[in-house]
This record gives sequence, C-alpha cells and structure tokens, in this order.
Amino acid sequence: MIDIATRVWNHKWKIDPIVRSLIDTDFYKLLMCQSVFRNKPDTHVTFSLINRSTHVPLAHLIDEGELREQLDHIRTLSLARGESTWLRGNTFYGKRSMFRPDFMEWFENLRLPPYHLERKGDQYELTFEGPWPEVMLWEIPALAVLMELRSRAVLRDLGRFELQVLYAQAMSRVWDKVQRLRAIPDLRLADFGTRRRHSFLWQDWCVQACQEGLGPNFTGTSNCLIAKNRDLEAIGTNAHELPMVYAALTEDDAALAQAPYDVLADWHEEHSGNLRIILPDTYGTRGFLAHAPDWLAGWTGIRIDSGDPAEGAETAIGWWKARGEDPREKLIIFSDGLDVDVIERLHAQFATRVRVSFGWGTLLTNDFRGLVADDALAPFSLVCKAVAAEGRPTVKLSDNPRKAMGPSEEVARYKRVFGVGEQVEMEVVV
Repeated sequence: MIDIATRVWNHKWKIDPIVRSLIDTDFYKLLMCQSVFRNKPDTHVTFSLINRSTHVPLAHLIDEGELREQLDHIRTLSLARGESTWLRGNTFYGKRSMFRPDFMEWFENLRLPPYHLERKGDQYELTFEGPWPEVMLWEIPALAVLMELRSRAVLRDLGRFELQVLYAQAMSRVWDKVQRLRAIPDLRLADFGTRRRHSFLWQDWCVQACQEGLGPNFTGTSNCLIAKNRDLEAIGTNAHELPMVYAALTEDDAALAQAPYDVLADWHEEHSGNLRIILPDTYGTRGFLAHAPDWLAGWTGIRIDSGDPAEGAETAIGWWKARGEDPREKLIIFSDGLDVDVIERLHAQFATRVRVSFGWGTLLTNDFRGLVADDALAPFSLVCKAVAAEGRPTVKLSDNPRKAMGPSEEVARYKRVFGVGEQVEMEVVV
C-alpha cells in the first residue's frame, strides 16, 4: 500500500500527473458516451467549470501554469492496450462486450480536444467546446485536476510529520465510518467519489478500506481505473447531462416536454437489467413521474440525487404502486450528499420496502473537515456541466432550486413546461 503522506511530501518534480489514464473517470461517462456516439455524434456542445462554492478562490490557490501543465498532459493520453482489453472483454452488469466495436475503435484513437482557460478574479473560467462525444469526456478529469491541485496547494507548506499525522487522522475517520456501516444488515454501497475526490491515491485508499471493511456489502466503484486495478465492479448508468442536452436541442415546448423520455427511449434500446435506472430530477421528479410512459415503470429502479431523499423515495414508491408495480422488487439508489448518519437513517426507513443502494461520494473520498487550519481542506461544490448545445443554453432545474442552472428566462420557461411549482431550498453540501 502506498504511503500517501510521503508521496504528497515528494511532489517536487516538474509535473506529477494527476490524471494518468483516460479511464480514470466515472463508468457512467463511458456508457453515456457510447449512447451519444450512436445517437448524436455530431452535436456541438460547450462544457464549463462552475464553482458553486465561490468562497474557495481557486485562481488564488492554484497556479495557472501548473493547471495548464496538468490539462495539457491529459490531452496526450490515449487508451492503453490493457485498458482497451478490459473494456472490450470484461463483463459489466452481467453483460459481456458492453461496449460496441465501433465505439471502441473510436475511443482507442481519441485524444481529448482543446480547452479554453481564463482567469476571472479569484476564479478560473475553464470551458471545452466541440463534438459531444469528445467534449463530454473532459468533465471528470477536469474536476479531478482542480480538486487535487487545490489539495496540493493547501498541503504544500506542511511538514513531513504534519502530513503523516493528517493522513493518519483522515484514515481513522474513514475507518470509523466503515465500522459503523458494517452494523447495517444487507447494506449495498458503492464508491461514487471520483468527481470531487481529495486525490486519486486517496480515493484508491478509501476504496480499499471499503473492500476490506465491508466485504461483499461493498458493491464496487464508479471509477473505471480503480475498478480495473482492484478487480471490482464498475458502477454507473446515466446522468443529468443527457436530458439537459436533448432538451436544449428541441424546437418547441411540446418537444421540450418529451425530451427527458426521448433520452430514456434511446437508452432503452441499448441497455437492460440494472442499467435501466431512471434519474428523474433534472426537471423535477414529481412532474417527470406523473407524465412518464408506462414502459418506464418496468425499469429496474430510480436514482435520487437532489431534494429531500426520503420524500423522493416516497414519491418513487407511490409511483410504482400507482403503475401496478411491486416496490419491493425495485431499486432506489441514494446518491446526494451522503454520509454515514444519512445512510443509516435512509436504510432503516426504506430497506424493508424497496431494494436500497447507496452511491457514497465526496464525504467518502474527500472528508478532511476540521483537519487543517481554517478548515482549508473542507470539501466544496465544484461541477463541470454542459452549458450549451448547438449554441442554445442548457437548463437544469433539480429538486433543489439551489442546484438549478441556466439563464433565468429559460429556467422560467422550463418550470412552466414541466409544471414545477414551489420548491424547498436545501443546503448544497457537496
């Protein structure tokens, strides 16, 4: 096992690459990329970095030259032979050859497209433009670079023994959480912490801790590289990006109202079983389920990623019952702002009523709260989202209005089209 404190101490050479593989990304990105490659390969999109936690001055903390070095390095990466073999030949969700030969040939020849970086006050404006299948693969590595450079900046002046103690405290915190989770019967939990991790090495350590501590109750990781290296299941399905872009491409309100279902119709053609998970909150969960076609009720489950998670689960259970489905045979995946106390509470509340699973993210792979002065390593909310498609702005409403994004006039239009009324604001933890 790598001595993480020593590795951090030894960050002295010119460039220590943060992202060393194109599969150091979330599994759902590759699944979505294949879908986009098949259905909308020529759609031109723009992705942009959005720091929701503006109190974290990224441009003040992170040297621009160092950031450019990391981003430039990512543009040199290509799929390694062993990585290609793993993607082509491995079994994912019980299905062999999940990735089609035409997609794999394209991916094997891919280099990520150029980026645009500009400093705006204490923040960076980082954008990516081009064909959707290429640009979308910037999201996770871009976030990984910004998050880890911030960590390095905070830790740069710490001494070797300070670093040893810091990581010992953080390891003890993770292990204490794992010990608490061991007491939950029939727990199903996966690592979803790639997007806002402290560092790659730390995420890898946290995954190993969950492997050892939780055994078969730890179902896998969203990170493809770690899944490959640790012989784990790669976990993931789809995300808000798909309906956001599909919706932006529509020509009128009627087509806009249909767009979230068009996304899943395309997905339905490609995938079955546990990959058929509905993410309903992009434009409001209640409205989405109220107008959903009957065939969606037959899907495996629902992922809850914003709003009050218990309320979301009750809504899902009520919807399945109304459509003649047995909720006890359905899967609910909780994935928003989870930590041990929330996992314990939701499992106790719903485990006898539905199949319950948890995608544990930032507070698994980046919980250094209170461990350095001024709480300078506290996790913060950084995202990289599709903000335009074919020159048209994208919109996300969410079940938490604090997570909404898009021009105000378009947000108002989307709320009208999708019948989103008053919403309760909730703190965005990460």
